Amino acid sequence: MDTSFINSFVMIAECGSLAEASRRSGLTAPALAQRIRALELEFGVTLFVRSGRTVALTESGRRLLEQAYRFQGAVRDLYAATAADGIGKTLRLGTIFTGLSGLVPRMLTELRARHPELETNVVLGISQNLYHQVLRDELDVALIVKPPFALPKSVEWRQLRLEPLVVLAPTPWAHESPMHLLRTKPLVRYERQNWGGAYANAFLQSEGIEPDARYELDSLEGIALLVSEGLGVSLVPNWARVGGMPQGVEVLPIACHGFERPVGLQFRQGYAGGHRLADYLLERESSRLGAMPNR
Repeated sequence: MDTSFINSFVMIAECGSLAEASRRSGLTAPALAQRIRALELEFGVTLFVRSGRTVALTESGRRLLEQAYRFQGAVRDLYAATAADGIGKTLRLGTIFTGLSGLVPRMLTELRARHPELETNVVLGISQNLYHQVLRDELDVALIVKPPFALPKSVEWRQLRLEPLVVLAPTPWAHESPMHLLRTKPLVRYERQNWGGAYANAFLQSEGIEPDARYELDSLEGIALLVSEGLGVSLVPNWARVGGMPQGVEVLPIACHGFERPVGLQFRQGYAGGHRLADYLLERESSRLGAMPNR
């Protein structure tokens, strides 16, 4: 059995349409239909039923889909196991949004230099969602904030950065003490439900600060823009980024030991490619993984 037939089956099942699966895969609808007929002859069952322009899985098709996902994961693991660096032919990479402003472009540059034929699919999301996508084997590796709980044995973790909290302040306020700013100025809050934002919120609570929170965002880039408009100050991790802050924003360090945001790679247990990706970043960017300049 050609493994590409299973991949076509999964794509059709997810798209619910031969036409859409054809568009995404680059194969003609008749070619896809022929692959499905071959699978139905192989297994002796009907996998799809047509309804107008859409197709729906039969009960046998639903059972096959569950196993097909496992099969695809096993095939990826086989390629990774035989690759010299453990990465294999494809990479499904998840990243938090701030990863695109610093760490991920460096990783992709290194990957392109060492693996020009590697196919990489990049998925954006928040740490909580990306964490579960790795658990469900929807991603090979994810750049996320370390979960605030013990990781299950099915995944591994490699820390890349420990990002201290800093205060972002409009330039006209930057001469004041950062702690005084947090106590007296409006706050653009880093969303508390976000794993990264939880560190900032815990620090405020530890200092007995009840801020005048006017806005709450889960985007650090968005927070910096609001601060640049003079709408308030913010308490955020000093995230890795290419270039500086928006014009009119100053980065003020504070003493925050124990409240730093840990950022790293989460990947499936035994996936050697996760360790290799972390090594690439640490080897290539070791001199740049500390605090970044304001400008």
